[in-house]
Amino acid sequence: MNGAELPSRLSQLTFHGPLSEARAARLLARLTRNSPRTVLDIGCGWGELMLRILAAAPDATGLGLDRDQADLARGRDNARARGLEDRVTFVRESAVGTTRGPADVVLCLGASHALTEVQPPGHTEAALRELRRLVTPGGRVLLAEGFWHRTPTEVELAAMWPGTSAGEFGDLASLVDLAVGAGFRPAWIETATLEEWEDFESGYQCDEEEWLAAHGDHAKAAGIREQVDQHRSFWLRGYYGILGQAHLTLVPVG
Repeated sequence: MNGAELPSRLSQLTFHGPLSEARAARLLARLTRNSPRTVLDIGCGWGELMLRILAAAPDATGLGLDRDQADLARGRDNARARGLEDRVTFVRESAVGTTRGPADVVLCLGASHALTEVQPPGHTEAALRELRRLVTPGGRVLLAEGFWHRTPTEVELAAMWPGTSAGEFGDLASLVDLAVGAGFRPAWIETATLEEWEDFESGYQCDEEEWLAAHGDHAKAAGIREQVDQHRSFWLRGYYGILGQAHLTLVPVG
């Protein structure tokens, strides 16, 4: 058992966030309606939605920026498997101050922190200003960003990840106001359901949970168990039903 391979990483997730297949299909239809030619994915991970946009918009090319080498490699592998490798580039670099735009579709899915060094709570507003700079006239931005369904109590905050504060996020209305203030009109406002969150959080740790069940005496099992138990506690005792994620389809004001 001690010689067993370590668990896979995020293999049970299609998207790196609370996003269902049904919602992804609706977003895809909305984002490709104007036949985009360029797609920029900020903090792309493995760029699943970007690859689907490219498949649906045959004249488009894509560029994904991220710092995680394993995620970028997964994106390149998926692109090759779908025959898209000549139309997409995955680059390991920071998006802070990036000159990679503008693009017709700009994706920023749970990655506003990748665009700015401003700390919460100002990071969202700063990221929105960057997204406005990176989208072409008449283009579309898809921003997936956190918000509080309600202000968490001190007990709930203490059960979340270290250093979490009530001011880290605002409510949904405040988030949309920030987008308008940055020079966008919100063409579509939608939020992740509890089922989408449960699918994401379960898939996020499923590889490790199944591995621990089979390899409890592995030399690294104790450390992995501590990590996944802690994350599950953050979720179920802390932000379950309190932290939301909005998907905002934004149109730049001309």
